[in-house]
Amino acid sequence: MSAPAMGTTRTAQSDASQKKKKGPGALATAYLVIYNVVMTAGWLVIAVGLVRAYLARGSYHGLYYSIEKPLKFFQTGALLEILHCAVGIVPSSVVLTGFQVMSRVFLTWAVTHSVREVQSEDSVLLFVAAWTVTEIIRYSFYTFSLLNHLPYLIKWARYTFFIVLYPMGVTGELLTIYAALPYVQKTGLYSVTLPNKYNFSFDYHTFLILTMISYIPLFPQLYFHMLRQRKKVLGHVEEYTKVE
Repeated sequence: MSAPAMGTTRTAQSDASQKKKKGPGALATAYLVIYNVVMTAGWLVIAVGLVRAYLARGSYHGLYYSIEKPLKFFQTGALLEILHCAVGIVPSSVVLTGFQVMSRVFLTWAVTHSVREVQSEDSVLLFVAAWTVTEIIRYSFYTFSLLNHLPYLIKWARYTFFIVLYPMGVTGELLTIYAALPYVQKTGLYSVTLPNKYNFSFDYHTFLILTMISYIPLFPQLYFHMLRQRKKVLGHVEEYTKVE
């Protein structure tokens, strides 16, 4: 590599480094703090609702109905995170954030809401419980990070609980989609058949099957990415503790 090219590369890397270090402005930070506090509170409401419903019924069956409205509201509210990335106040990938958020919104509305027969399935509670704990930790992590006062316990939980919660959530999601398949096939939900004036067909049943198959390559990539992030963020602390 030529000297000018190397200099240009270093300059670009320096500029990139400065951009990474530069956080959102004061107004954007205030907005993000409020947003994350509200979302933390919302998922805490869902957690309390689940516990109260369980204590009242003495059973975990059908707990979805006790938190259906707040779940839909706050999970849909996560769509704003895509906008945050798009306008640049959050330095995350729009594509990755969009995929993660839309997959949950899809499961909330296009599967669980649309196929009412699956709402009493235990698999729904499985992913709802996983989402709830994950989001309480995640939004708390973002809130304290923005305030520059991040407790180690929250940091540790953010990069540790996913080890169990992520597979738990994915299992619940897949089982819920699988449970919806017979009802979707029977009713033709969201499917478009030929002939029609647009000369277009869409089989929602097949689409759900393809969605399930997509978990096979995507889940390991995201999971091992988080494991690498955990090692990067917590590894040196755990090694220091072992030495002590």
